Amino acid sequence: MKHAFSRLGACLGVAVLAACATPPSDQFYTLSGGAAASPAPAAGKLYVEMLAVTIPAQVRRNQLVVGSGEGRVDLLEHHRWIGPLGDEIGNALSQGVTSTLGAIDVYRTPHPADAPLYRVSTNIQRFESVPGSYALVDAVWSVRQVGSETVLTCRSVLREQVGEGYDALVAGHRAALARLSAAIAAGVRDSAAGRAGTC
Repeated sequence: MKHAFSRLGACLGVAVLAACATPPSDQFYTLSGGAAASPAPAAGKLYVEMLAVTIPAQVRRNQLVVGSGEGRVDLLEHHRWIGPLGDEIGNALSQGVTSTLGAIDVYRTPHPADAPLYRVSTNIQRFESVPGSYALVDAVWSVRQVGSETVLTCRSVLREQVGEGYDALVAGHRAALARLSAAIAAGVRDSAAGRAGTC
């Protein structure tokens, strides 16, 4: 009987500890809102239309999707993007391009009919996250002045080495998207100047 009470006490103690254990708190991350680049001087206002970004179905979710081995990925229930990943990437690119050019993103917004408009399409083909190793963004993007048949289409594969932890992983993706924004901004700038852009 004494042993039975001892076992019961031990079980109750474990149950109490489990009940008092703090559940893991959710962590939220964003890809936008970094330090803005200094706007480049422009002759007149530049208007860009940053179309909605397309992303692979595998990462089209709020949870971080990270590689953890050969052909294996983990879905991190307690580490999430603050909004849909496609929107997060689109916002980061819009902020990066417009701040670099001193431009206005008029996607879904009226703009002066007589002003040149540069339409930017971005298709993210790979968005890879490997904690302690790298963050990778593989994107095909294009710039075209609306009303013109001339289009610049490029592919940018941007890989950033990252340290341990999810903060470092997100910082790597932010750095990759900053580089992608700079490449797109250069394409818009060449188109506005009448130059044949290069990738």
